[in-house]
Amino acid sequence: MSRLQLRRWRLLSSPPRGIRGLALLALLALLALSLAAGTDCPCPEPELCRPILHHPDFEVFVFDVGQKIWKSYDWSQITTVATFGKYDSELMCYAHSKGARVVLKGDVSLKDIIDPAFRASWIAQKVNLAKTQYMDGINIDIEQEVNCLSPEYDALTALVKETTDTFHREIEGSQVTFDVAWSPKNIDRRCYNYTGIADACDFLFVMSYDEQSQIWSECIAAANAPYNQTLTGYNDYIKMNINPKKLVMGVPWYGYDYTCLNLSEDHVCTIAKVPFRGAPCSDAAGRQVPYKMIMKQINSSISGNQWDKDQQAPYYNYKDPAGHFHQVWYDNPQSISLKATYIQNYGLRGIGMWNANCLDYSGDAVAKQQTEEMWEVLKPKLLQR
Repeated sequence: MSRLQLRRWRLLSSPPRGIRGLALLALLALLALSLAAGTDCPCPEPELCRPILHHPDFEVFVFDVGQKIWKSYDWSQITTVATFGKYDSELMCYAHSKGARVVLKGDVSLKDIIDPAFRASWIAQKVNLAKTQYMDGINIDIEQEVNCLSPEYDALTALVKETTDTFHREIEGSQVTFDVAWSPKNIDRRCYNYTGIADACDFLFVMSYDEQSQIWSECIAAANAPYNQTLTGYNDYIKMNINPKKLVMGVPWYGYDYTCLNLSEDHVCTIAKVPFRGAPCSDAAGRQVPYKMIMKQINSSISGNQWDKDQQAPYYNYKDPAGHFHQVWYDNPQSISLKATYIQNYGLRGIGMWNANCLDYSGDAVAKQQTEEMWEVLKPKLLQR
């Protein structure tokens, strides 16, 4: 037994007490497990289990929620895949062969992270998981309510900083990102230290969708990501002195299907009042629909494709078998392209989407073209003069 092994055995057999002791035990566990990692690479070539070190100038951040359709993604663009489905070693190997990072999902109860020892343990577990699965970092997706004066406010910032520091130290080239709402103005009662979190991690993934989660005016169906509202959110982040290179624009590859209590002649769809976090109405009155289903349904709609000039977004109306009118709002290459132009004009870090599984990869000729157009719109646009 080496001196290091003897010291580790003594510490584990007679563990120190208190917060420092728990944190030390977490680090020792991380050390022991990290030594075991790296011996069972699942890839056909061992070098594919090595971390990605390159940091691209333009980020294309993809969320994958499972299934085996990822080989059909446009890997000529992808720089990061956040795996929100079941772990797939084949996906990791394939992504690494294309030079793309694969990162874990990170979610945790905010009440728990007030305790520094719990934070240390949680981070140690995530780093070990990343090492044993040959991942390149973590995407922290915490969308819980936070009061501005609560202990969770500072604890969340501390969690992000400590996670970033540990990942960067333990996994070379690793990336730590954090998902934020479309605006920093306490959306859904999420009062976060946005500047502190941006400074603490590699970049923020801005979820520029679900922008009707709190409807404070008329309870009517509206765009998932209206043009002006979306860009106002980025302006507000930048006004907080957050570097644009710390912001990745997230766009939706899905829409919302609302049942209309009343559908007027000028296409105004009144929706049911479903409160959410203080607001009288919300998009919870509708249901999320992937782009592939929208493209199949639009041709049988009663309105055909419509374009709202104010929101710069497409929609259509249809009648269900029970005779109820519906209105579906979504994003397509036209609406996404308009917003994506902002990325180059303001120097954002890149673009991404929720989620890549929403497209039709069946190989059908029409679907193939629609899918290619959605991937194509992610490419960097020329600066607008």
